[in-house]
Amino acid sequence: MEPKTPARRVLVAKPRGYCAGVDRAVEAVEKALEQYGAPIYVRKQIVHNTHVVRTLEERGAIFVEETAEVPEGEIVVFSAHGVSPMVHAEAGQRQLRTIDATCPLVTKVHNEAKRFANQDYDILLIGHEGHEEVEGTAGEAPDHIQLVDGLDSVDRIQVKDPSKLVWLSQTTLSVDETIETVTKLKERFPTLLDPPSDDICYATQNRQVAVKEIAAQSQLVIVVGSENSSNSKRLVEVAKGFGAASYLVDNASFVKDEWLEGVTTVGVTSGASVPEELVDGVLAYLAGHGFADVEEVESVKESMRFALPHELRKDLRAG
Repeated sequence: MEPKTPARRVLVAKPRGYCAGVDRAVEAVEKALEQYGAPIYVRKQIVHNTHVVRTLEERGAIFVEETAEVPEGEIVVFSAHGVSPMVHAEAGQRQLRTIDATCPLVTKVHNEAKRFANQDYDILLIGHEGHEEVEGTAGEAPDHIQLVDGLDSVDRIQVKDPSKLVWLSQTTLSVDETIETVTKLKERFPTLLDPPSDDICYATQNRQVAVKEIAAQSQLVIVVGSENSSNSKRLVEVAKGFGAASYLVDNASFVKDEWLEGVTTVGVTSGASVPEELVDGVLAYLAGHGFADVEEVESVKESMRFALPHELRKDLRAG
């Protein structure tokens, strides 16, 4: 009698994919194209996903790095990651009509930065150097903000007055890693103030909770997301922390057959800027390799929605 082949299964994390801020930002570009016609300019990638950017380009969106590349008087959309006051000022100087698709949760961090700077606090911003969100937040109060990028940078922090010190964070970080950094900061600065509310966004936290649940039961976790997506990369790290092999893939064509060798349970999730069709592609690939038993594992219920930017409710082409 031949030995029985172990059943192959896929555990799909829920929640996964689009968060409310990404949904709003992508819809803002789509609505602008419908309302005003092409071209619509977008500063930076509207969200960090190559498929989404390519799809919007095909519809007439033109992605630029800086506002200086946008012809005077045209419409420009600011990405979900937010921009500094300097970028708003540059857009005004060039008489650009702006649609601000900054995620409201990022705007909340910007407002916290301004408020604490006005009270003359030193602000320790936990985040990744060069990330657009960090640049936008730091631009709100450059004289008051220092970036804390990883545990190694904690020892290099210099502050004016340790009794007037607060930390804020990039919204897309690993929850566990941020707690670790804050703990080390508080060892150096015991009077360090916490922000009035958690800066790491609900969707980032929920996706990390969900990936922990599937990673604990999987030998392999495939995270669908682009290489420049901070929250997607954190999902890979979290899955590895639970003992699963884990890889980041832009789409199904990036999955390698050898990852599946000896594996009976595969976990699948996606970052907050990933459309569901890319996850469907990975599930189809897995089904073609014998992983047809698919179970969705729901860890947290999500119902958050954000209204579209107010600029889409007025005629930006007028005048």
